[in-house]
Amino acid sequence: MPECFWAPSSAGTIRRLWTNGGVTLPDSPINVVVRADSSGTSFVFSKHLSAISGEFDKTVGTNTMPNWPVGTKSKGNEGVTASIMTTPGAIGYIEYGYAKNQKVPIAVLENRAGKYVEANTASGQAALASATLPDDMVLWAADPESADAYPIVTYTWLICYKKYPDKNKAQAIQDLVRYGLTEGQKDAEALGYIPLPAATVAKATAAIQNIATN
Repeated sequence: MPECFWAPSSAGTIRRLWTNGGVTLPDSPINVVVRADSSGTSFVFSKHLSAISGEFDKTVGTNTMPNWPVGTKSKGNEGVTASIMTTPGAIGYIEYGYAKNQKVPIAVLENRAGKYVEANTASGQAALASATLPDDMVLWAADPESADAYPIVTYTWLICYKKYPDKNKAQAIQDLVRYGLTEGQKDAEALGYIPLPAATVAKATAAIQNIATN
């Protein structure tokens, strides 16, 4: 799916499928399905659309609950999935892990480099590795530069206190995060997540040393 298609269709300016490049598509309306509730998934999706389309950024913008001008609103990943699977001509957005586990067809998307890329572990890691994680650990890869990157990918964060009144609790938090960055990475794919790039693991491992006691 080309970049010039999915931002306008989400904004409501493209409403029907058409025949293109020798491929005959059904003459039917495009039925966009969006989240009815506030979600990080909507934030990441709308942030990407804003990054690739000035018109979308101006009219809809980035939000956890965008004011979509078109679309059937469904609650949660399960609601959006049900609407997509039962509505002719439907497109929508859900978490990768949910789509994978529920065997929902996933679009091959055109990335910033003009390459059409499937959503998988390699393309997700390429997206995350395309930018350097800053010291505050907050990075939005809204339109990753790598030619191998799937264009809509994000980190998920764990928010911890810098100081805990209980020494044992501080140590337990450190141990939990350290496990997630090491042994836990082995289970990431099975759970529908992307194993972190090595540089991210190294930076996060260093960051947990800042967790201390009062």
